Amino acid sequence: MEPAAGCPAVGGSYPQKNAEILSSQYGINLFLAGLLLTFAWAVHAVGISKSHLLSYLITLMLIQLLWMLWYLCRSCTQRRLIRDKDTHAGARWLKCGITLFAVITLILDSFKIGYYIDFSNCLSPTEGIFPVTHAVHTILQVYFLWCHAKDVIQSFKTLERFGVIHSVFTNLLLWTNGVLTESKHQLNEHKERLITLGFGNITIVLDDHAPQCNCTTTTLCSIFSQGIYYLYPFNIEYHILASTMLYVLWKNIGRKVEHHQQNKTPFKFHGITVGMIFGLIVLTSTIAIVVVYLIQIGGSKIKSELALTMFYLHAIFVLALMCTAGIVALLIYRLEDRSLDNSKNPARKLDAELLVGTAAGSWLLSWGSILAIICAQGHPKYTWYNLPYSVLVIIEKYIQNLFIIESIHREQEKVNEDIKTLRIVTISRGSTLSLTPLYKEIYNGRAARDSGDIPCLFKGSICGRENDGAGVAREEMSQDNSLVMHSASDFSFYGRNSVTNSKRRILKNIAAFLFLCNLSLWIPPAFGCRPEYDNGLEEIVFGFEPWIIVVNLAMPFSIFYRMHSAASLFEVNCKT
Repeated sequence: MEPAAGCPAVGGSYPQKNAEILSSQYGINLFLAGLLLTFAWAVHAVGISKSHLLSYLITLMLIQLLWMLWYLCRSCTQRRLIRDKDTHAGARWLKCGITLFAVITLILDSFKIGYYIDFSNCLSPTEGIFPVTHAVHTILQVYFLWCHAKDVIQSFKTLERFGVIHSVFTNLLLWTNGVLTESKHQLNEHKERLITLGFGNITIVLDDHAPQCNCTTTTLCSIFSQGIYYLYPFNIEYHILASTMLYVLWKNIGRKVEHHQQNKTPFKFHGITVGMIFGLIVLTSTIAIVVVYLIQIGGSKIKSELALTMFYLHAIFVLALMCTAGIVALLIYRLEDRSLDNSKNPARKLDAELLVGTAAGSWLLSWGSILAIICAQGHPKYTWYNLPYSVLVIIEKYIQNLFIIESIHREQEKVNEDIKTLRIVTISRGSTLSLTPLYKEIYNGRAARDSGDIPCLFKGSICGRENDGAGVAREEMSQDNSLVMHSASDFSFYGRNSVTNSKRRILKNIAAFLFLCNLSLWIPPAFGCRPEYDNGLEEIVFGFEPWIIVVNLAMPFSIFYRMHSAASLFEVNCKT
């Protein structure tokens, strides 16, 4: 009995679907085991030390290194084969961003190696092996992503699924480890500052993981220990970016790619001067606010309250500007009639899901602050600024998410191929046919009317011929009518184009402004300027430990949201 026509295709998809399910479950279990080890070390569980956690992470990195080397060797032997590529994945600007973060991560690893050398008498050997392994892992992974982030794997699919998902969750665990280490450091500083704000009823117990021996060179130890925590934000962003790029690679395994030419969208500074100027003003002022905040907070109660008030007022002003810019952009979109691109695109789908998912971290903190302000019995003056700040954080993310998601789904304007190849034939009295400038010049309103030549648009055929003396009068009348018609048409076309260009210029300036604003808002929490810790009101309402747990869980997502939004807005600016 002969099988039905559709059965082989359906049956053939089952093994690959099973491989996808099995590999995802393998990755989740890998992550959960590492997460439990990380948690056990954080709470000083009996029998669990930092060396156990680092040994697990080193093992995962070594396995990933072996898989990447195998993949690279196999790719070199098959480099002559034509491979499918996902043109939407692994954009060049994204690769440049991850390379920058990777370079700073290598500096962090060198600091850790120096720190281990200074405290080698009382540190586990794993604390010296880990940064060396991590540095090698970083270098090879960046090279791998530069060369193969766009690959659509069609061979050894089952094995590759496990290799890629292993890499995804290895990076997520390294991200978790970085977040926890940096959060513990921030928490210790926060506990010390609470006394200056007058919250003496909160028990201050420092969670200290410092080595139990003296440093061989005190100056270097101080530089290494302090420098490590300033570099952690870049390491955290590096690993989360790497995991997202690898996840897109995993989703593309076995995918049938639609072969169509992807228009390159290079970034240009031309036309975005206004947005860049305002954005740079916000960026500069934010850096100044962060510096003053870190100097003033914890100095005294008055200085701490002034620092918090200054932060809130600056943030309220910036968020209000961002809300206004987002609303203007959405109004422009409503005035345009352009269809959305709903084709299957794993990279674009992941971008949208990450925007909404990571925004939930900020929303959780904002609603916690709003509830604390409503329920608290006593309100220091500076805490009232937290109310409009929290409300604006919620609204701004609503608007910005809608703008970015709609922007990345909008189809780019396409010019008809016939128009692209259009040429203009002029008829000069007593002369032969000649070609005038290209369509681009007409498009920009630079048609050669001054010379008295008559433009004649055509589609695939010459629209003018030399005539005999008998048809000269009729030809001249036809030329006059044609001139009037085409002049009116050109003016109408130029007017529509001018309006479109104005809208496009406004959108590009808005995208550039929001890009720099998101970078600005990434800086404060990434470098220790966290009013959610220092405000103190939430800790009185919810309790110290519960609120700190909420902040430590939500803050990494809030920080990642700003960097991911900046990356998405950069893409929007290029596409607009």
